[in-house]
Amino acid sequence: MDPLDGVTTFVAVVDAHSFSGAAKNLRRSKAAVSLQIKKLEERLGVRLLNRTTRRLSLTDEGRSYLEHCRRILEEALDAEELLNSTNATQKGLLRVNAPMSFGIQHLGDAVADFMLEHPDVEVDLVLNDQVVDLLENGFDMAIRIANLPDSSLVARRLAPCRRVVVATPEYWDKYDRPSHPNDLKSHNALLYDYLEEHDTWTFKGPKGRIKIPLKGSLRANNGDVMVAAVRKGLGIDLMPTFFCCEDLCNGNLEVVLQEFEDAPLNVYAVFPHRRHLSTKVRFFVDFLADRFKGRPYWDEWDDEVFAPCNEASKPEQQG
Repeated sequence: MDPLDGVTTFVAVVDAHSFSGAAKNLRRSKAAVSLQIKKLEERLGVRLLNRTTRRLSLTDEGRSYLEHCRRILEEALDAEELLNSTNATQKGLLRVNAPMSFGIQHLGDAVADFMLEHPDVEVDLVLNDQVVDLLENGFDMAIRIANLPDSSLVARRLAPCRRVVVATPEYWDKYDRPSHPNDLKSHNALLYDYLEEHDTWTFKGPKGRIKIPLKGSLRANNGDVMVAAVRKGLGIDLMPTFFCCEDLCNGNLEVVLQEFEDAPLNVYAVFPHRRHLSTKVRFFVDFLADRFKGRPYWDEWDDEVFAPCNEASKPEQQG
């Protein structure tokens, strides 16, 4: 008896909740599936399934065995996909969804470089700050900047995403630099609409997280709009550093309250599932992970080694 064949049949029966359903999915006869499970139980010396005329249910041993079986099948598929990807030609259409500002400032160059390395791949890059359903909209993957909640999506972390409180030096000179997050309540806060708590900023304090409710004269759903308003001296913003790294490098904007920075968000590549992940998606995600690995180049403004920022220190063709 092929052990892997027995594992496949057992998982198929559990997933279909019946021998007949598993037989249909495996394109075998119900008798063949039943015999396969019987031989598997005999070889293991335990009963895996409780059978009645109306339903099947897992025994305690079956439930424990099922967890291992799923892991075995997933690793077998991963091994096959690894070999296939090693020998496969990267080609076909890759549909990617990404946030607008990050896509323009950092992903555009990356996509172009990837396509130069893989000329048979076509890319459809759709920039949108709203979270879209990947399956419903036909995307192979997406770039998300968040602390991802539990979901059916599979995610791979690409880089951290710091958020800092910024304004122009002239603004801070006029309205005073804050020494504590509570001091921000007297300032005009520019609020990003797509945040879950767009009118509340969160900071890390010695006794835990500090949530500061804020008000302001501008709300927008795009990061570039927020940067433009802050540059004009309209107010303050809690802004991802990838939005404003050049302004921080050249001194147009100034950061305050760094000692209160909350844990960063992360830049993720997300896709609907890991099994049967297409080769072009796997290669593109690996490409991005390598490109953005380590400390992101958009945070060099805050590194003594790079202060003031040195353009020549940035990785070639990035940013």
